[in-house]
Amino acid sequence: MKLTTLAATALMAASPAMADLVFPDLSYRTGPYAANGIPFSDGYQDYFTLLNERDGGIGGVPTKVIECETGYNTEKGVECYEATKGEGALVYQPLSTGITYQLIPKVTADGIPMHTMGYGRTSAKNGEVFSNVFNYPANYWDGASHAVNHIMSQGDIAGKKIALVYHNSAYGKEPIRTLEELAKKHGFELMLVPVDHPGQEQKSQWLQIRQQKPDNVIMYGWGVMNQVAIQEAANIRYPMENFIGIWWSGSENDVLPAGDRANGYKALTFHNLGDDYPLYDDLRKYVVDAGKAAGAGDQLGTALYNRGMYAAMLAAEAAKTAQEISGEKDLTPALMRDGMEALEMTEAKMAAIGLPGFGPEFKVSCQNHGGNGLGAVAQWDAEAKSWSLITGYEGSDQDVIQALVDEDSAAFAAEAGIEAGCK
Repeated sequence: MKLTTLAATALMAASPAMADLVFPDLSYRTGPYAANGIPFSDGYQDYFTLLNERDGGIGGVPTKVIECETGYNTEKGVECYEATKGEGALVYQPLSTGITYQLIPKVTADGIPMHTMGYGRTSAKNGEVFSNVFNYPANYWDGASHAVNHIMSQGDIAGKKIALVYHNSAYGKEPIRTLEELAKKHGFELMLVPVDHPGQEQKSQWLQIRQQKPDNVIMYGWGVMNQVAIQEAANIRYPMENFIGIWWSGSENDVLPAGDRANGYKALTFHNLGDDYPLYDDLRKYVVDAGKAAGAGDQLGTALYNRGMYAAMLAAEAAKTAQEISGEKDLTPALMRDGMEALEMTEAKMAAIGLPGFGPEFKVSCQNHGGNGLGAVAQWDAEAKSWSLITGYEGSDQDVIQALVDEDSAAFAAEAGIEAGCK
């Protein structure tokens, strides 16, 4: 049975679209990951508030954000989905790989799209199998390749040892397969160093790194795990310029606790940094200064606030696309899904929004729900207390990644009894 058939069946029984365009926010403002969840949620909500206050919504239809606290807990995340899906939800962004895995069959059966931007199940890039899941503009496997490409740009990688320090969960395990294939291709040795949730204790892991002396360390961490890892790396005097994190290991929260010792640490990103963009003037005028910010209004320009804002902007642009191709202002989840699949982000479009140069250009299609997989490298300046891009947006090794996407998505389709194909 095709996933799209399940989705269509569910939508036939669905209630009419509500007047507002509803965007649930599965947030986590509590628990060990709250420091990272809060700025993302604030950025996400503030962008929709801006659209309401400045533009009257999207296409003249007001937006409505429904926040539901998950605590980064998979069970609570599923509960939040069940509690909010009947409110006219157009798209879910769970900000958790664990929650994502549980919601993939649910959103497909219910006909609601889900955007897992830079996380979740990587093979969901194959829209012919995962009709309702999108992970543009880049995914975990792209990130693994970006990290290896950056290391190769610094010198010959053959014979070197690269350690992966990873959150011992579905999230942290995602890049292992890709790194194993890249190790075969380029001749480096891969060293795996798992860190159990939440990651507050890592003495043994960094003792292992000190003893085995990997040439480079790649980190897939989140929350307090990142802070502890960077401090432990500093304690053993590991060279920060050889330490690179995935985009979920590259916020101010991760590096500030280590002070000057974090200087030179690197992290991947699929969007730009800081607040030197025209859009931020509007965010301050219409949202922060007007007392309508979701938080304290002091996070604008930080890495995770920017990411939440970027996620909301992409959702809004997909909604605009859905309105344009359908001729309907009030959207259903099915129309929103179609808008996401037809989304194209160009530099001209981002400049018109007030975000010139903020993110890579990409185009979505039925065959490709993941975009172009472009990413950049940022580096932390401890003295300036800021991130800056040290590369442009560059591609990942699609020869390796696409083969893995095809293999994994085909296995999922066979297991779930899905007939792959476009609508």
